[in-house]
Amino acid sequence: MKTLLTLFASLALVAIANAGEFPDISIEELKTALEAKKVTLIDVNGPQSYKKGHIPSAVEFGTIKGDLATALPKDKKALVVAYCGGPTCQAYTAAAIAAKKLGYKNVKHLSAGISGWVQAGEKTEKVN
Repeated sequence: MKTLLTLFASLALVAIANAGEFPDISIEELKTALEAKKVTLIDVNGPQSYKKGHIPSAVEFGTIKGDLATALPKDKKALVVAYCGGPTCQAYTAAAIAAKKLGYKNVKHLSAGISGWVQAGEKTEKVN
């Protein structure tokens, strides 16, 4: 039990440490970037959630994480945004850290997540 608690504490510390590393992007800022086709969007909610509804143009991290470089633009200064479920979700850090390790300099986080996107009345895409 102590080992399990230590593991959870370690994961929480990693999430907290990375939270400030990736600036937040608002829904309005993301919409503007999407309209201008100036963003690569990574959904980190898992394949079932992705199928039920994701932000248009988002790629599902689980299917691309082994070859993330091919899903991201060649320009390392391009905007890359990762998101997960909502404000308390830290799963986005896996994609954000992976993009940063590949050399991307403009990695942001949509802290509102898919729940905030839907609550704002924005459209989602589904996969059949």
